[in-house]
Amino acid sequence: MRVYGVIGWKNAGKTSLMERLVAEITRRGFTVSTVKHVHHDVDLDQPGKDSHRHRAAGASEVVLASAHRFALMREHRGREPDLPEVLARMAPVDLILVEGYKRDAHAKIEVFRREAGHDLIQPGDALVRAVATDTALEPLPVPLLDLNNTAQIADFILAEVGLGAGLAL
Repeated sequence: MRVYGVIGWKNAGKTSLMERLVAEITRRGFTVSTVKHVHHDVDLDQPGKDSHRHRAAGASEVVLASAHRFALMREHRGREPDLPEVLARMAPVDLILVEGYKRDAHAKIEVFRREAGHDLIQPGDALVRAVATDTALEPLPVPLLDLNNTAQIADFILAEVGLGAGLAL
């Protein structure tokens, strides 16, 4: 499974880049799924709804299914699952883009904006393969990519995972 990360500190622009990358890479004919790590509880359910009642009763998994999509909620009632456990539950696609999980062992692009007020992660993480930025930076041992050039960043990621430039549809 091809997995590539987009990391950075809060307010650096990770989610905006992820959104643009998904659109660009799917436009090229590839299937893409995403994983986003959050630091708060996730709950798609509402108290009183049937699915919430199923979970409250002890169901391990609850699926909400409709004509256009389904959502699978899994109660792990224990430690937070690590990224490989999450990935193992996903359907096969050409590429999974991961937002967050900045300390995990997969290749990543760091999104860096000086105004976010944090230092670069890249100098301390050899798995950061490039830095996407809109800021002039001193030379780094990895490529600097233009944060506003989504096609360039997509090209870099697709080359990194062995998918080339794709089928420009």
